Amino acid sequence: MRVLATARLFLRAAEAGDAPFYLQLLNDPTFIANLGDRAIRTLAQARAALADGPIAMQAALGHSLYLVERHDGVAIGMCGLIKRETLAGVDLGYGFLEAWRGQGYAREAAGAVLEYAHRQLGLRRVLAIASPQNVKSISLLQNIGFSFVRIVHLSPDDGGTCLYAHEQGAGGAGNATMES
Repeated sequence: MRVLATARLFLRAAEAGDAPFYLQLLNDPTFIANLGDRAIRTLAQARAALADGPIAMQAALGHSLYLVERHDGVAIGMCGLIKRETLAGVDLGYGFLEAWRGQGYAREAAGAVLEYAHRQLGLRRVLAIASPQNVKSISLLQNIGFSFVRIVHLSPDDGGTCLYAHEQGAGGAGNATMES
């Protein structure tokens, strides 16, 4: 199910058939360095992780991480809204394969999801997290209007994660077309 369209991208709900892409993304060295190793090493594990994660969240909450595709159908990343037990609100999350980084795709997708969160889902406040060393992600968040809130510890072994927030009306989001 396609959820959003931008000038160059489509964002759609994840499906079980996206497991090969999801496996590749979760094992990307930069993804692991910045977002953690999910220990997903097989297609069966990737299918299960999709079913228990984005697919289940979409069914339960009406939002999730979406598969990001270029208009030519090439899957390049994931971007969407996550409800984590460790955060008091919904947060914006994203990850893109290395071949597609540095081309503005993450900013385009994140801006569209942020606009969707505020306009379509009615979320007044959207959170985001980033590792302190992930300068590119922090820059993207600030570029689309997120403000630093504080350092949080999402687990006992978390040395500190930067928490950001975006309030509705703060500006900076992208131009997206909502689809059904």
